[in-house]
Formats: sequence, structure tokens, C-alpha cells
Amino acid sequence: MFCSASGDTKAFDEIVTRHGPFAIRLARRLITEPPLADAVVQQAMVRAWARSKQYNASRERLTTWLYRIVLNLCIDHRRSVQPTPRSEELKPIDPAPAASYQLDKQQIALALALQELPTRQLAAMTLVYDEGLSGVEAAGVLDVSVKALEHLLASARASLRARLAAVRDDQKDSDAL
Repeated sequence: MFCSASGDTKAFDEIVTRHGPFAIRLARRLITEPPLADAVVQQAMVRAWARSKQYNASRERLTTWLYRIVLNLCIDHRRSVQPTPRSEELKPIDPAPAASYQLDKQQIALALALQELPTRQLAAMTLVYDEGLSGVEAAGVLDVSVKALEHLLASARASLRARLAAVRDDQKDSDAL
């Protein structure tokens, strides 16, 4: 139990101040619309406050417990939202020099490929590669074993490689025409 479990709002304010930025970064990587991501984080903080008496410090770290709440709400949100259909063709708005255009196209392809990953794979990549959590910490947030985390990361990397290879192949075909 932590101090805010006894109703100490100042203690909880400190938790929000200290851990809110991480929660927002995590949510914004999983939910691409910032206002929706911010709303999910707010909902997570309210849920953490309401369930603070359920937190057990001898079982897990506060950050693991809090980030799991954020992650689960992000997963719930992604499941509830129907993806909007998009064109497979990447069309630039403004023509750019060849090298810059190529880089932009690759960055767009990577961003799209990341968003197409299953939520748990994207979350694993975000926690480990973007946020720098250790395998043990990320596995705790995802509530999986370290071995399962490694599998999520390997599957995500394989999916990204395949998707980006397909984009490169399509690009070569269109360049040949």
C-alpha cells in the first residue's frame, strides 16, 4: 500500500507528477490520437486512485502496477476502435528531393507498420526500445514472463521486417515502371 491509499491527495499528486509523463508517452505510442491517449491516461490515474488500496508493495513495484493499468486501458481502447481504411499507396503531399522523399516514405512505412502490430507486440517494443525498460520490468508491466516478452519482441521484429520488405519490393516495382 502507498500513502495515497489512505486518501493522501498530495502523495497521489506526486505519483502523477513523477509517473504521468511516462504514462502519456506509452499511451501516445499505442493510441495515435493525442487527445484520446491523454484521456486514457487520465482514466488510468483515476482508476489507480480508486484502486490504490489494492496495491501490494510486497508483490510488485508501484510503477509496474501503475503502467499495467495504463497499458490495459490502451489495449481496451485499441480493441474498441475500428481501424479506418487507408490507401496502401503512400502519396507525398509536396514533392521533395529524391533522398528526402525516400527517407520520408521509409519513415511513413515504418510508422504504419508499427501501428499494424498487435497491441501487445507494440507495447513490448515501446516499453523496451522506446522507454528503455529492462526485460524484467517490461514483462512485469505486460504481466507476462520474460520468455513471453522475448517472444513478443521477436514476433514484432519479424512482422516489421516482413512489412518493410514488402514496401521495399513494391517501391522497386514502381521505380522499374
